[in-house]
Amino acid sequence: MSLVTGTATEPHAPASLSALLHRYEDAGEPLTCEAVPRGLLNRGWRVTTTTGRYFLKEYVAADTAEPAVIARQHRATRRLAGLGLPAAAPLRAADGRTVTLHGGAGYALFPWIDGTHREGTDLDAEQSRRLGALLGRVHTGLAHVQPPPAAAPPRPSADPDRTHADIERLLDLARAHRPHDAFDRLAEHRLLERRDLLRRHAHRRPPDPSPAPAQAGGAQGWVHGDFHPLNLLYRGDEPAAIVDWDRLGVQPRAEEAVRAAAIFFVHPVDGRLDLGKVRAYATAYRAAAGAGAAEVAAAVHRVWWERVNDFWMLQWRYEHRDLRSDPLFPATSALAVWWTGEYDAVLDAFAG
Repeated sequence: MSLVTGTATEPHAPASLSALLHRYEDAGEPLTCEAVPRGLLNRGWRVTTTTGRYFLKEYVAADTAEPAVIARQHRATRRLAGLGLPAAAPLRAADGRTVTLHGGAGYALFPWIDGTHREGTDLDAEQSRRLGALLGRVHTGLAHVQPPPAAAPPRPSADPDRTHADIERLLDLARAHRPHDAFDRLAEHRLLERRDLLRRHAHRRPPDPSPAPAQAGGAQGWVHGDFHPLNLLYRGDEPAAIVDWDRLGVQPRAEEAVRAAAIFFVHPVDGRLDLGKVRAYATAYRAAAGAGAAEVAAAVHRVWWERVNDFWMLQWRYEHRDLRSDPLFPATSALAVWWTGEYDAVLDAFAG
C-alpha cells in the first residue's frame, strides 16, 4: 500500500498520520491522503483508510486556534445534526473529544460526504427558496442548541472618510504594481468609480446600532458566519452538508442572510443579482427565521453600505501580496455599483 499526499499541504509522514488516526476507534489505517482545497484559509485532506473515507481538517486560522472555540463549534454542529439539519459534525476520538492535538496543531476528523458545490446560477427558483429556508432553520436551530448570546457591542458602520484614505492608498499601489496588468487597470477603474460613488452617497451611511442585549430569537443571534457556496455541499438537488463552521458567532442574523444571497446570486460577469431568485430565497428565509420586513430591510442597507466601503480583496493583493481572492474581484466590485443603481429593486426583493 502507498500513502499519496498533496505535497504542498502534506500534513504528516505516513507513520504520523497513522498515529493520528489511531486516536479514533475504527478509523483504520491510512491508504491515501489527498489535499482538498476548501475556501481560502483552511487546510484539509481526503483520507481513505482500511475502514472508510474521511475528511481531516487542520485548524490554522488565528481565530480558530483555541481548542475551546473549536469544541464549541463542534458541539453546535453535532446538536444541529441531531435536529435533522445537514450540519457536518466531527467524529469523537477515543477520549471523547472532537479536537485532536497532534504535532502542535489541532485536527478534527469528519465522515467524508460526497457532494458538489452549486452557485446560485445553478439553482432554480424552488431550489433558491429551499436555500433560504435552510438558512432560516440554521438560525432558529442555533438559537435552540446554543446558550443565549451575551450582549454584543454595537458594530459601527464603515466610516467613508477612512474608506477614502484606503482608496487613495490602494490607488497608489495599483498604479505602481509591476508588471501592470489587466487586473491592475480594473482595480484602478473600480477604485475611482467607488470614490465617486462614496462622495455622492456618503449621506446614506447607516446609523450605528444602539447597544442592546442580543436576543436568541431577535435581530442578533448565533449564525454560521460564513454561509456561501463553497461551504455548502449538494447531493443532487438537496443540500447534503453545511461545512466550515469556523466563524460561528453572534451577529445580526438577517445580515448573514443578505450577505449569503449577495454571494450565491451574483452574476459572475456583470455583478448583478438575480432578483427573482433573491425574492424566493428571502421570502423563505423570513418565514423560517421569523424575521420581519423591517429587520431585513435594515440588514440590506447595512450590507449594501458594507459592500460600497469594502476593499479587502485589493488589500490582500497589494498589501499582503496574496492573490487568492483575485478571481472574486471582478463580480464583487461590480456588485457594489450595480446594487447602488438598483437599490430600491434589491430592497423590494429582500423585504417587499
